[in-house]
Amino acid sequence: MKLNKLLLLLIGVLFLSVISQAQTRIIFDTDFGIDADDLGALAMLHHFVDKNECELAAIMCWSTEQYAVSAIDAVNRFYKHPDILIGARKDSVQFVESSYSKAIADKFHYTLNHHIIPDAVALYRKILAESDDYSLVIVTVGPLKNIENLLGSGGDSISPLSGEELVEQKVREFVMMGGRFPEGKWEWNFSGAMPGVTQNVLSRLKVPVTFSGFELGVAIKSGEAINRMDPNTPLYVGFMYFSEYAPWMKKNFKGAILDNSTFDQTAVLYAVRNGIGTYWDKVSDGVCVADEKGGNTWKQAENSNHSYLKLTMDQEEIATVIEKMMLGEF
Repeated sequence: MKLNKLLLLLIGVLFLSVISQAQTRIIFDTDFGIDADDLGALAMLHHFVDKNECELAAIMCWSTEQYAVSAIDAVNRFYKHPDILIGARKDSVQFVESSYSKAIADKFHYTLNHHIIPDAVALYRKILAESDDYSLVIVTVGPLKNIENLLGSGGDSISPLSGEELVEQKVREFVMMGGRFPEGKWEWNFSGAMPGVTQNVLSRLKVPVTFSGFELGVAIKSGEAINRMDPNTPLYVGFMYFSEYAPWMKKNFKGAILDNSTFDQTAVLYAVRNGIGTYWDKVSDGVCVADEKGGNTWKQAENSNHSYLKLTMDQEEIATVIEKMMLGEF
């Protein structure tokens, strides 16, 4: 009898171990091409996939820049993950000279573009409908229009559930790079030149949301380590173009990749590895209240589903950690 009890105990421990090691399924929603941190975060995700630390179910492109989707496809193919699904916000496209997307698309093979891939909402609904309950983590590192459109979608041939119902049933957590904590007047991802979008999204989400704010990413400077990479990589090409041509970077450009704020990489790092107690602590005693113009305030609240990350690791130390993850040296 004692032997049977011991065997059952060991089986239980093994089962819990397997569950705890299950891969995180991620949908990555990005404004790729504006800031190189999106590229760095995508490179990290590919390396995490290679190391079986996560599954990248899809990439949703908020940007309507002409070459953004093609560059994302080129990055996926370079890292030998050409089958990762891509969806896009289906507004009119435009060329943005300061975007590094064309530099990547010009140098690396791709087959997809903005016009031939699915609408982001349709792809979101398909993936959510086909997923197990509470199995997905959605990581947003750009403005939230794709999410607003998803939440506003109704039942259709994909699923009778509304977008809100699908999110509540299928998504375990949102990880959002955006806002300033505990408060701030304006931040790009919470603005996106789309008044009221963040306010609307946060008021409708019922699942847990963890924010990686501007103040966290701006304190971590990374990128210079990419100078030692093979130049024939999307990471090198994108960061070099960004360093030379981004309006807030080019004045300091002297022929080499520059350090840059590490916003989106922090969201990916949390989504895959959590890192609470190692890289940061989590503040969970309130709710993020957004305004129409891209600002936000953290207000005390009990039983909230909101939290934000507060950096505890030394800034240079975590920058080194993230650079190694971008380069796949971990």
